[in-house]
Amino acid sequence: MSPDRLLDPVRRLVTDLGFELVEFRRSGPPQRPAIQVRIDRVDSRPGFGITADDCALISRALERYFEGPDGIGPHYQLQVSSPGIERPVRFPEHWQRYAGRTVQLTARGLPGHPRAVILGVPDAEHVRLQLPDGTETLVALEQVKEATLVEVPDPTASGRRKP
Repeated sequence: MSPDRLLDPVRRLVTDLGFELVEFRRSGPPQRPAIQVRIDRVDSRPGFGITADDCALISRALERYFEGPDGIGPHYQLQVSSPGIERPVRFPEHWQRYAGRTVQLTARGLPGHPRAVILGVPDAEHVRLQLPDGTETLVALEQVKEATLVEVPDPTASGRRKP
């Protein structure tokens, strides 16, 4: 994944407004890029996540930046949303926060799209994973093309809801 010059300013802007940047993607032609931004609350929990008003707030702030002197001009498509349940795992602090959880990932050097357990983050450039066959591996974060949290069902839980 190549670095994008907009990533750091967008991340700073989102953070300054009290949110966390979960994912930033830019695609399409340079003349009219499509920009996707996923945000969350640092203290997010079910029922207390991102609202439509939060997305509108971030969207307006990003529009001002993109159309300002350091931005990309007025021709772009912007989408701001919440990360959802199977959220992207992108930045070193995400990998640290979700240690012990399962991710599905695509990474250079790993075949296919394995599900792996995050064992730890020894430094800001690497993550230690346990692969499906039980082996442990150290992966450079720059080699990770995509990673998403996966909800793994609890085999001891019954399929019925408690009243």
